[in-house]
Amino acid sequence: MGSAEPVGMVSVGVVARNEEASLPGLLADLEAQAFPHERMELLLVDSASTDGTRRLMDDYARENPGAFARVAVLDNPKVFQAAGWNRALAAYSGDVFIRIDAHASVPPDFVAANVGVLEGGEDVCGGPRPTVLRNPSDWQKTLHLAEECAFGSSPAAYRNGEAGREVPSLFHGAYRRCVTEAVGPMNEELLRTEDNDWNYRVRQAGYRLWFDPSIRSEQFARPTLAKMLKQKYGNGFWVGRTVFVQPKCLQLHHFVPLAFVLGVVLMAVLGAAVSWAPFAVCAALYLLLCIVLAVKACASSPEERNWTAAALPFVFMGIHLSYGVGTVAGLVSGLFRKLFPKRRVQGAL
Repeated sequence: MGSAEPVGMVSVGVVARNEEASLPGLLADLEAQAFPHERMELLLVDSASTDGTRRLMDDYARENPGAFARVAVLDNPKVFQAAGWNRALAAYSGDVFIRIDAHASVPPDFVAANVGVLEGGEDVCGGPRPTVLRNPSDWQKTLHLAEECAFGSSPAAYRNGEAGREVPSLFHGAYRRCVTEAVGPMNEELLRTEDNDWNYRVRQAGYRLWFDPSIRSEQFARPTLAKMLKQKYGNGFWVGRTVFVQPKCLQLHHFVPLAFVLGVVLMAVLGAAVSWAPFAVCAALYLLLCIVLAVKACASSPEERNWTAAALPFVFMGIHLSYGVGTVAGLVSGLFRKLFPKRRVQGAL
C-alpha cells in the first residue's frame, strides 16, 4: 500500500491530434464531474492538429474561465503521444495526474472514484476501459465483437474486470505526484508503447498499479476494418521496435501474433518443400478455433449479434496477420536502427 494522504488538486491531462469529433463530448464529460471543480485543473495538449481541435481547445479555455481551477492549452509540436504527455507532465500542478485519451468517455464519478482509491492507500490506480461505438451499423458491431474479445485484441487487465487487484498495466491511470517525480518523463523514442514502458518503470520504482472496478471509462472503437487493421499493424510495429528499447515492459501476449505469422511462413515453406498436409491441418485447426471463439463472442453479446458476424473468424485472421506482420516490420526496423544508428528509420504512427 502507498500513501493515504488526502488529495488536494487533481490535474487531468488530455492529449489530442485531430480529435475535433470526440473532444466536445469528452469536455462535456469532464465538466459533468462530481468532484469539486475548484480542485481540478485541465491540461489540453494539441499535437499539431490539422482540423479544428486546437480551435476547440482555445475556445473552451476562453469561454469557460471558471469551469475549473485552471484550463491550460499546450502545444506538442513533436506530434507523437509520448511528447504530448511529457508536455502535460511538466506543466501539471496537482497532487495527482490523471491521463485520459481524447477519443474516450468518462462517467460523472470518474475523478472522484480515482481519488477515493488513492485516498484509500494507493499511489497508482485505474479501472476497466471497454470499447464502445457511436450509432453502430451491423458491420461495426461485428468489428466491436472482435475488439472486445481477448482473441481479437488482448487479455490486458484494463479492458474488463470485476475484482480489485495488482496489474502490470493501466489505461486512463491516476498517479500521485510522488510517482511521476520518481519515474520521470515518458520515453519519446517510443511512439505507441510509451505507456507500457512508463508503467513498467512505475513498477520498477517500487509502486504497484492497482486495478479497481469502481473506476470506469470507455474508449471509442475504430469504426472501419481498415482503421482497425491499421491500428493493429501500428501496435505490432511498436512492439517490435520496443524489443530494442525496453523489452522488459512487454508481455508474452504481445508476441502471440508474431508467432502466428512465423508459423504461417514456416508451414508454407514446409508445404512448398515437402508436403502441404501440415499447412492444411494447422489452417483447419486455426479456422476451427476462430469459428468457436466467434460463436462464443456472439453468445456473450447478443445485442451485437447480427448476420455480418459470419465474417468474424476472418476479422480475427486479419487482426492477427496485421499485428504479426507489423511486429516483424518493427523488429526489422529496430535491428536496422541498432546496426546503423546514424541512419534514421521512419516508424509507423
